[in-house]
Amino acid sequence: MNQNLRREDIELLAPAGNWEAMRAAVANGANAVYFGVEKFNARARANNFLMEELPEIMEFLHMYGVKGFLTFNILVFENELEDAKELIDACIDAGVDAVIVQDLGLVKMIREISPDFPIHGSTQMTITSSEAVEFTKPYDMERVVLGRENSLKHIQKIASETGSELEVFVHGALCVSYSGQCLTSEMWGGRSANRGECAQACRLPYDMIVDNEHKDMGNIAYVLSPKDLSALELVPELIEAGVTSFKIEGRLKAAEYVANVTAKYRKAIDAYFAGADYDPQIIDIAELEQSFSRGFTHGFLSGTNHQQLVDGTFPKKRGVFLGNVKKIFRDAILVDLQAPLKRGDGIVFDAGDPTQDEEGGRVYDLRIKGQKIEGKVEAGMYEIVMGRHDVDLSRINVGDKVWRTSDPELDRRLRKTFETEKPYHTFPVNVSVYGSIGQPLMTIWTDVNTGHEVTISSDKPAEAAMKRPLNDEVLRDQLGRLGGTVYHLGDLSLDLTGDLIVPMSELNRMRRDAAEQLLALRVAPRQYQKRDIDVYADTAAADPANGAEASLIALCRSLEQIEAAGKTDVDYIYADFEFVRDYPKAVESARQAGKKIALATPRILMPGERGILLNIIKAQPDGILIRNTGAAYFFEQERPEGIELIGDFSLNIANHKAVNLFLDRGMKRVTASYDLNTEQMVDLLSQSDASKIEVVIHQHMPMFHTEHCVYATFLSEGTDYTNCGQVCEKHRVSLRDRVDFEHPVRVDTGCRNTVYNAVDQSGAEFLQEFLEYGVNTYRVEFLEEDGGRVQEVLKLYRQALQGEVTGTHVWRTLNATNQLGVTRGQLTKTGITRG
Repeated sequence: MNQNLRREDIELLAPAGNWEAMRAAVANGANAVYFGVEKFNARARANNFLMEELPEIMEFLHMYGVKGFLTFNILVFENELEDAKELIDACIDAGVDAVIVQDLGLVKMIREISPDFPIHGSTQMTITSSEAVEFTKPYDMERVVLGRENSLKHIQKIASETGSELEVFVHGALCVSYSGQCLTSEMWGGRSANRGECAQACRLPYDMIVDNEHKDMGNIAYVLSPKDLSALELVPELIEAGVTSFKIEGRLKAAEYVANVTAKYRKAIDAYFAGADYDPQIIDIAELEQSFSRGFTHGFLSGTNHQQLVDGTFPKKRGVFLGNVKKIFRDAILVDLQAPLKRGDGIVFDAGDPTQDEEGGRVYDLRIKGQKIEGKVEAGMYEIVMGRHDVDLSRINVGDKVWRTSDPELDRRLRKTFETEKPYHTFPVNVSVYGSIGQPLMTIWTDVNTGHEVTISSDKPAEAAMKRPLNDEVLRDQLGRLGGTVYHLGDLSLDLTGDLIVPMSELNRMRRDAAEQLLALRVAPRQYQKRDIDVYADTAAADPANGAEASLIALCRSLEQIEAAGKTDVDYIYADFEFVRDYPKAVESARQAGKKIALATPRILMPGERGILLNIIKAQPDGILIRNTGAAYFFEQERPEGIELIGDFSLNIANHKAVNLFLDRGMKRVTASYDLNTEQMVDLLSQSDASKIEVVIHQHMPMFHTEHCVYATFLSEGTDYTNCGQVCEKHRVSLRDRVDFEHPVRVDTGCRNTVYNAVDQSGAEFLQEFLEYGVNTYRVEFLEEDGGRVQEVLKLYRQALQGEVTGTHVWRTLNATNQLGVTRGQLTKTGITRG
C-alpha cells in the first residue's frame, strides 16, 4: 500500500443519466457524478437533465459532499458556439465542479470566459500519451481522461512524467474504436459518435473476407464487438499506478446498475485504504455480471490480449452463465446449473447462432425428477419450468448455453439503497458551547467535512439552574437531535461557568438554525471568475481563391501510388504507409519526381512510441501530417527547421476557435473534422481564414480506428504484436456487412487496425463553392488504387478545379458517392451566404 495516499485522494466517479441514477450513485458511495444536459453531451439517447436543473443538481450533490461534472464531450459546430457559451455560463453560475470537454475549440472559449473554471479533457480527446497530456497544459486543464486502450504500465508512465490528474475507465462497455476516432455510425446512418449519437455499428455482424475468400468463422459473427470492462480486482494496482479518478461507464444504464457497480468499487477502494487484502468474491462478480455484462475483460489495462477482448458470438447483454441444456422434456428443460437460480429469474437459451432469435423468459418452477423445489437452488442438475407461453421448447437444443439475464430479488435490494426518505449519508458536526449566568449561551458549529463554521447564540441570557443544569449529557441529547438532516453530532466541548440553564425550546431552535446555516454553506455554488465575451470576436477571413491557384495534394499509401502521382501535376504528396520503415523510400520517390512530400504520423501515439516520430524526422520530409495532439506536442519541441506541420482530420477541428488554436500551436494549415457536413463546413469557412484550411475532397472514409486487431484475433493464436506472427504482412482482410459491402481492414505501424469504407466518396460537387470561400488546398486520398487509377483521379480533380469539368462529372465518372465528410448535407449556390 502507498502510505502517501489518502482515501480522499482517490475519486470514485459514477454515471447518471437521470435523477434515479444520480441518487443511486450518491447513496452507494460515489465521490463524484458525471451527467449531461440536453444536446451537448456524448449520450444523446440518455434521458439527460435540463440546463435549468443545474442549480438543483449541484445543491443535491454538494449536500452530500459529492462533486458534479457536466459532460460536454462532443464537437461543437460553428453555429452552436453561442448556445455553448450559454451552457458554460449556466455551469459557472450553478457551481458545477468541472466540465468534461472533447472540443479544443470549446476549451479555448471556456478559458476566454473564465480562467479558473475547471476543465477535464474527455476520453474523446484521444489522450493516450504523456505528450498529449502536455499539449493540454497551456489551457490549465485540471484533469484528463485517458483512452481506454492505455495499460497499467502506460498509466504509470504518464502519471510519473506529467504529474497530472488522470481519470481512467474501470467498468462498463468498451468502444472497439478509439474514442473520438470513430466515424462509422455517422458514415452509415447519419448519427455521429462525436455528437453523442453512436449507432453501435461495432455490435453488428460481419463476415471476414481473407485474401478475397470468405473465411468460415462458425458461430463467430460479431468480430468488432468487445466484451465489457471490469477492473475490480485491479483496484490496488490502478491506485498505485497513479489513477486519480475511477470512472464507471453507463449513463444509458438503469439506476440498479449504477447502485451495484458503485457499491462494489467503493468496497474495493475502501479495502485498499484499510490495508485489507481484497479479493472480489464470486458473488460480487456474479452480481456485476447480472446488472450488465457481455462477458468481462480487463480490456487493455493488463496489456493487449486480442484473444480475450472479443467473444464474437453475441453483441448484447448476457448476464450470468448458468450452464448447458442436458435434456428437453415435454414441459421443462434439464440444465446442469453452475450458479444459483430461483423462481422469477429471467433466463435466455443461447444456441450459438447469432442469426436466429433466442428463446427466453421467466422461471416458473424448479424441479428434481419432477418434484418441485422451493426457494433458491445452487449448482446441480435441475429441471427448469418456464412461464406459460414464454418459450418454444422445440427451438431449444441439447448443449445450448443458459444465461440468467435478470434477478428481480437483486434489483429490489439495490433499489432499497436509494429509494428511502432518510439521508443517504450524514456528516459529523463538532459543537463548542460557551456560557455563564446572565450571558447568552453561545454555540459554535463546525462541519468537519467542509470546514464551514457558524455561531448560534440564545436569544435570552442563561439563568441559574434550580435543577438539571446544562451538562454534557443534556446538551449531547438536545443538540444531537439532527435526524432528517445530513449531520450527526461529532465532538462536543463545553466551557460553562456555573450551573446554568436555557429553555429546551431555545436549544432546539439553535440546533435547527445551525443545521440550516451549515447546509446553506455546504450547498452554496462554488465561485468562479466569469467574463462576458463575444464568441466571434476572433474570426478571420480569406480572399477568394480560383482554380488556377488551388493546390492539389495526393495522399498515397504505396510506392506505386507515389510514383504515379509524381508523374502528374499534383502540387504535394502525402505518404501514409502501414510501416514507417518504408518512409525513406517514399521521400526518395517524391524527390525524384520533383514533388514536396509530407509524412503522416499514426493516428495514435502511445507511451514508448516516440521512436516512430523520430524516424519520421530522420526521413527528412518537407512536411508532417499531424494526426494526434501527442505528435503535435512532440513536433513543437523537436521539429527541425524547414519542416511544416499540417493538422489532419483526426484532430477533430469543428469550429473557428479550434482552427485558431492549432494554427497558434504551429500548424501551417489544418483539416476540418469529417463530422462537418457541407453547411457546417461553410459556417466554419465563413468565420476562419479559409486559406489555412485543407479540404479532403476524395477518399475512402477511415471509419473504425482500433487497438483491436482482427488479423491477430482470428488469423493467429497470438495475444499481441509480439507473438501474432505478423499475419497482417501475409494476408489482406475485409469485413463484409449485411448489405454485402466489403470494407478493407488495414494495419498501421503501431499494429492498430483501420476499417475503411468500401466505397470511395467525392466532394467534387462543392469545389467551386469552397473556392469562393477562399479554400485553396484540396486533398485526394487513395487506398488500394493502382497507378493508372491514381493518375485518372488526379487529372479529373485538376480539371474540376480549373472549371474544365463539373463536380457532377467527376463523381459520376469515378463511380464515387457524392458526399463530403461523413454527414449528409446540402450545399447549393443559392444557399450560400458569405460571412
